[in-house]
Amino acid sequence: MNETKIGVSQGRFLAFRLAPGEELLGALRRIVRNYGIRAGYVAGVVGSLSRVCLRFAGKPEGTEADGCFEVVSLVGTLDAAGEHLHMAVSDPGGAVTGGHVLEGCIVRTTMELVLGDLPGLEFRRGYCPLSTYDELEVMPRTLTKKENK
Repeated sequence: MNETKIGVSQGRFLAFRLAPGEELLGALRRIVRNYGIRAGYVAGVVGSLSRVCLRFAGKPEGTEADGCFEVVSLVGTLDAAGEHLHMAVSDPGGAVTGGHVLEGCIVRTTMELVLGDLPGLEFRRGYCPLSTYDELEVMPRTLTKKENK
């Protein structure tokens, strides 16, 4: 790790609830857009899903499951260009599975979320020759014309 690439910022938090039937990623993208989040993260979550859509490690395709699932964990980063989120869910028998969050996760009874925002930073994705994927780049936030007013 190159410590010269560490970003430091104070933060703010947004707390909200998603209702039954809402699609998780669409709702998160709307919040990120509406509140101008450019360096966000999931600080906390409690909720349930009726549909889970995940991509497991090393697999190119996603997996979907319908039923009753408790969200055990949701972690990751959010920015204006997208998100990188991983989630673990448990089924009615308590078996836990997890992976990369895909579109199509549907709230069952509730999804209570707290998002953190780092207003002094912005997240970007850039190609990493070591991983061969677009990976997180942490940059000082540049203010838009609207934010300068």
